[in-house]
Amino acid sequence: MNLYELATLDTVIFGAGKAAPAIEAWVKEGKGRLCGAWGTDIGTLNRVFVLRAFDSLEDLYAERERALRSDNPFGCVEHLVSLDMQSYRALDFLAPVEPAAHGPIYEFRTYRTKINGIVPTMGKWADAVPEREAYSKLTVAMYGLDGEPRLTQIWPYESLAARSEARVKSVADGKWPPKGGPDWLTPDMTSQIALPLSFSPLK
Repeated sequence: MNLYELATLDTVIFGAGKAAPAIEAWVKEGKGRLCGAWGTDIGTLNRVFVLRAFDSLEDLYAERERALRSDNPFGCVEHLVSLDMQSYRALDFLAPVEPAAHGPIYEFRTYRTKINGIVPTMGKWADAVPEREAYSKLTVAMYGLDGEPRLTQIWPYESLAARSEARVKSVADGKWPPKGGPDWLTPDMTSQIALPLSFSPLK
């Protein structure tokens, strides 16, 4: 199961908590498996991320259609300002995302790659991720199947201090970033910090 949808739900002010019960009910009714749900704390606020895994593109697109054709997508349209749903495939060498408690700080990073950069980037990451995980766990890294060529990663940490320590030490030790990896990226990069919602399997 290496196909994923990352849905981004931008809500009204203080809307994330109000929308959470309806989002939970929506994903339980549909196809796929809920991996995690988070509300942003640093970056774009009033935002919810929902990560689901799918066994097939047919199931993924069925869920996309369900949302697009619904008069109440994710059960919380009264709280929504915008909804963005993106399809991904995990990098080839990664295991499926499983429920775990690695947080509660989760960093969502998205890099725009060069037009032909996905496969070279994946190769660089395959070499480097095992040693990088000695500093902190990687939940998933995945490339977009729609939209611009991009790589989205989710990194969990026990605290913001632990995040800083892992990043500084892995760079100082020469273990990260992957050697030659940045050569395939553009300067268009974003980072957001989010915390698990109460029903998230990833804590």
